[in-house]
Amino acid sequence: MSTLMSTPASAPAVQSETESKFDVIRSRVGLFAALPLMALALFWPSGLPDNQRSMLAVLTFVVLFWITETIPIPVTALIGIALLVLLGVGTPAEVYGAFGSPTVFLVIGAFILARAMAVHGLDRRFALRVLSLPRVGNSTYLTAGAFGIVATLLSMLVSASATAAMLLPIGMGVARTVGDLLQEPDSGPTNHRTRFSCMLMLAIAYGAGVGSVLTPITGIANVIGRGAIEEMTGYRVELFDWLSMSGPYVVALGAVMWTAIVLLNKPETRHIPNGQERFRAMYAELGPMSRGEWNVLAVFAITVALWILPAVTTTFGLTNPVLVAISGRLNEGSVVVVTACLLFLLPAGKNTPSLKWSDASRIDWGTVLLVGVGLTVGRLMSQTGLAETFGNAVAEATGVNSTLALCLVAVLLGMVISETTSNTASVGIVVPIIIPIAMAIGVDPIIPAMAAIFGGNAGAMLPVSTPPNAIVYGSGYVPMIRMIRTGIVADLATVPLVLLATVGIGSLIGLSL
Repeated sequence: MSTLMSTPASAPAVQSETESKFDVIRSRVGLFAALPLMALALFWPSGLPDNQRSMLAVLTFVVLFWITETIPIPVTALIGIALLVLLGVGTPAEVYGAFGSPTVFLVIGAFILARAMAVHGLDRRFALRVLSLPRVGNSTYLTAGAFGIVATLLSMLVSASATAAMLLPIGMGVARTVGDLLQEPDSGPTNHRTRFSCMLMLAIAYGAGVGSVLTPITGIANVIGRGAIEEMTGYRVELFDWLSMSGPYVVALGAVMWTAIVLLNKPETRHIPNGQERFRAMYAELGPMSRGEWNVLAVFAITVALWILPAVTTTFGLTNPVLVAISGRLNEGSVVVVTACLLFLLPAGKNTPSLKWSDASRIDWGTVLLVGVGLTVGRLMSQTGLAETFGNAVAEATGVNSTLALCLVAVLLGMVISETTSNTASVGIVVPIIIPIAMAIGVDPIIPAMAAIFGGNAGAMLPVSTPPNAIVYGSGYVPMIRMIRTGIVADLATVPLVLLATVGIGSLIGLSL
């Protein structure tokens, strides 16, 4: 997860008394309900084998604490994985073995690469360059739209939370400028909480969320979902297959999100005085690209090229034995670990590497833990048979009997859960549920699992839904009621888009076991 930026003194209060009380109540519910529910899971379902009851007890604890956020989500994951050993669900080697998964090292390497971009300001340079384009900075609509596009594009390269955190201070400066413009002379303290500021902040949050769906590694929820699919089915969703579904979906989702934002948060004015000049001045202050920036850009380009080489070799039927041999060994996690570590060797200046360990060590290790635990839970649910038991029970209770119906259930379940907890936790909960249901009713599980991943990423109503939502809400410029109202419209419009992307495109490309 992401650490929220501190709110400037000039910003309004970020959380009302009612919202604060709700969080306290939610946290206490988790605290007092955990032991009784775990005991119920351990002793009540007498028809289940011991290892399945133990697995159910741990799953109950993890899901409950993820939803209520009684303690930080990574801490919940850490306790959960220890309980799997203590309750005899698996041996220490089986339980902790998931941390040797290539997926975990993929996350570590990608985080290091993203950290290097932030250290050298490559992400900020890109953002200001787009915002400096002709006409953009002088129009409220074009400025908010540009922030949304920049957030979408940046979140394809770095995490959605890092994207939102980087764009937030720039956006707040623009919001204050427009707030000053709208203020009547001698009317008292300036109110920067305008419809425009809300539109701008939501464009950043929703843009970051949209872009993070594009590839299997641009969002941690994607990594966890893809890893769960591989752990439980043995099938790995390839990059080109994912892009075939996510590419059209991202474009359509971006249009839907922008429409919802504009319709429900129409700005008070169309014009920002000297807006373009401000962005251009900020971009000019950056000066020419440094050697460190060029190094990071080059390493990123090499990483992407090596990631797509296996798919290119397969797609175009290349038969060169050397190329085939090399591409067959280019595991995504191993590639990014090696290329990211090149930054510790490439000099950014005299006796100065492009990345120091003191900077690299500040990556989000809590999320790395969360990924490893998510993979472990998925594997052990399948290994103990609890996944199959649960799938049969849900299939019998709901009467779901087709791919389309199951995908609809997956989208709605993922979306609803993501509104009460993070999208990462939502995908980690829903995908291991959907796969056994699919197997129980005789449906190929890959497309419904992808629907669960896309649906779990789509929650947009509340600050807790996604890290970008929480970050922009922390600015104080987004009233809760406006986020909920805009999010409801966006969620409803997203459901058919997910079904078209997964069931429609997924079926066309033959995505299946």
